[in-house]
Amino acid sequence: MESFQCSVKLTADIIGGKWKPLILFNLESGTKRFSQLQRLIPGMTKKMLTQHLRELERDEIIRRKVYAEVPPRVEYSLTKHGESLKPILKLMSAWGTRHRARYGVPKPEATKPAPEPTSLERPPVLDKPALTGGEAPVRAAR
Repeated sequence: MESFQCSVKLTADIIGGKWKPLILFNLESGTKRFSQLQRLIPGMTKKMLTQHLRELERDEIIRRKVYAEVPPRVEYSLTKHGESLKPILKLMSAWGTRHRARYGVPKPEATKPAPEPTSLERPPVLDKPALTGGEAPVRAAR
C-alpha cells in the first residue's frame, strides 16, 4: 500500500467512490447476500458490486462467508474493523438528509400501500394489446 500523508485521503481511498459508501451503509444493518445488495443499490452492475466487495474484503472492512450448499450461498457482513465506520456512515447520512434540498433532491415520501380501487373505478383500456417499441399506450375514449 502506498504511503499516505493525509488520513482523509487514506479513508477516501478505502471507502470512497460512488458505490462503496452505499454498500457499507446497507451492510450496517446486518448481513446481506449478493442478490440483496443488488436490489438495495439500483444502478450498480454485478461487475462493479463484485469488484467493490472484493476490494472491501481485501481491506478487511467486510467479511465474505461462503456456505457449502447447492446452490452456493455467500453472505457479506461488516468486520469489527468495518463496524468502526458506522459513525462516519451515520454522519454522511445525516449530512445528506440535512442538505438534500440544496441539491434538488426531494424528501423521500413515506411508503404507503396503494389504495385498493373501488368497484366504480376501472383500469384504462388500451387500444393495442401490446406495445412494440418506445411508443406510449393509447387510452380508449370512454
